[in-house]
Amino acid sequence: MTAQLPDGNVPWLHDVGRWISRVPLRSCYRYRVHHADRVPLEGPVVIVANHSSMVDGPLLLGTFRRRVAFWIKQEMFKGLAGKGLRAMGQIPVRRGEPDRTPLITGQQVLRAGGVVGVFPEGTRGAGDVSQAQQGAAWLARSTGALVVPVACRGTRRPEGSGRRFRPVVDVLVGEPFALPPDKGRQALVDATERVRDRLATLVAELDSQRSVSGEAR
Repeated sequence: MTAQLPDGNVPWLHDVGRWISRVPLRSCYRYRVHHADRVPLEGPVVIVANHSSMVDGPLLLGTFRRRVAFWIKQEMFKGLAGKGLRAMGQIPVRRGEPDRTPLITGQQVLRAGGVVGVFPEGTRGAGDVSQAQQGAAWLARSTGALVVPVACRGTRRPEGSGRRFRPVVDVLVGEPFALPPDKGRQALVDATERVRDRLATLVAELDSQRSVSGEAR
């Protein structure tokens, strides 16, 4: 495994993707990142972020000072774009069906000291959301990785509004936390609920901050 990404990755291509995220893509927004320094610079980390539009993932790719292997829905891995995502070290996830491959791949990345990103809200249906949250908790517990919640708002155009010129996008990084290493199904359920609660609390905090300044969710 090269550069703490899944096997078969091309590190320089991943870095090109991060540059596109930080420069041309970010120029389309007034992009504000709060507490990016909360993401540890070393050691295994699971980033759990909310997901309200397709651009959240590409924007977050270049937000942190570390390379991140994100879980991305399998449908995106088609044709040339799919080959590019794999070369960048991103991890395909099949929605709505049991799939241990992203779990094992994510576990390998974390055990090498890398970072895995999960978007629980980036799936369809409550079952898929629960599965993604449980997967994030399982990864952290099985590898000893810290969990870092990340809230992102402003990328989704409010219903009924017209085209927006450089909307304000805020990213709020929460405090890293560890999950108890307790074994058993109930322990995983409890850990999943803790991940869900931390992310929901952070999103509510960011919404409150944005409402004060008159920004839409």
